[in-house]
Amino acid sequence: MARFGIEEEFLLLDENSLLPVGLSGDILERIGDRPLTGRVTTEYLASQLECLTEPVSTPEAARRQLRGLRSLLGEHARALHAVAAPTGSPFTTARSPRLSPSPHYDDVARRLAHLTREHEVNGLHVHVEVLDEEERVRALNRLRGWLPLLLALSANSPFAHGLDAGFASWRSMLIRRLPSSWCPPRFHDLDDYRARVGQLLALGTIGEASSLSWAVRLSERYPTVEARIADAQLTADDAVLSALLCRAIALSTEQRLAEERIDALDASVWTAARAGMGARIVDPLSGEVADAWAVAEGLLAEIRPVLQQLGDEAAVDEALGRLRAEGTGAERQRTAYRDGGREGLTELLRAGTETASA
Repeated sequence: MARFGIEEEFLLLDENSLLPVGLSGDILERIGDRPLTGRVTTEYLASQLECLTEPVSTPEAARRQLRGLRSLLGEHARALHAVAAPTGSPFTTARSPRLSPSPHYDDVARRLAHLTREHEVNGLHVHVEVLDEEERVRALNRLRGWLPLLLALSANSPFAHGLDAGFASWRSMLIRRLPSSWCPPRFHDLDDYRARVGQLLALGTIGEASSLSWAVRLSERYPTVEARIADAQLTADDAVLSALLCRAIALSTEQRLAEERIDALDASVWTAARAGMGARIVDPLSGEVADAWAVAEGLLAEIRPVLQQLGDEAAVDEALGRLRAEGTGAERQRTAYRDGGREGLTELLRAGTETASA
């Protein structure tokens, strides 16, 4: 059974103002040598932390690790009068983020220049183990076609500068400004992938292949294909749903996708970022435009044999049913803010870590 791993990014926000605060070093110091299943690390900004699971084979194992890591973050964030917020971008910002100390991050900031001042974004990254290198490229191509739907399901950043941004995923719009962002081209094989990455490196848009901002790419560290389209998720259950869908798509070798042009895919990512599951997007099976929920039903039918083989069918059906009933993260954030203002939104974001139990 192919293993998968999950990387979740969190923004540390002041519990009163919801402004990002540079506390990642303080929290890591407090965690110290506490035994963990998985890891907690700093990220690009001093207001960010990242939780990484160990490779897992089942949704239960992934959920257990994520809940334990989230609980730990929530506990230490509260002690510092902060919220470890599982959201794709902050409710508001002072546009003056501090970088985590690192020569790599210094180089990224030099290349991004003024963009860094507004680049407060949190993603969910899913690694799917594919041991054969050429098959890994084919798995990337399969995931590529489903990127708009995967974003629509996971959109969780509806606010910008203290206002409703009018987008379900404002993070996606911020990411769009980066070089090599959103949908990659379709690759013929591994040589084609490496040649295209080499060209971007030669242009100087990125300093190393690990800085690629494509929404799906090959990992430079692990034998995995890495999907990076999703916003950080409100709950561990939301994150696991995204991971299970990515794994099933990557392993569904019998898929026959329509030849999607990158302009249509990128336009579909835009509409998914704008309207979440209310969007109309390109169906990668037919090449036609359809409602996101109809595309989701087509995906389920396509990957159901793999879900059954992996033992993930019930978990995915249950999670999608819950998402239909409760709404995406963006919808839940909007409801919390509409009903309870900033306090209501703060409590929703806090619940994503503090109510989690290992």
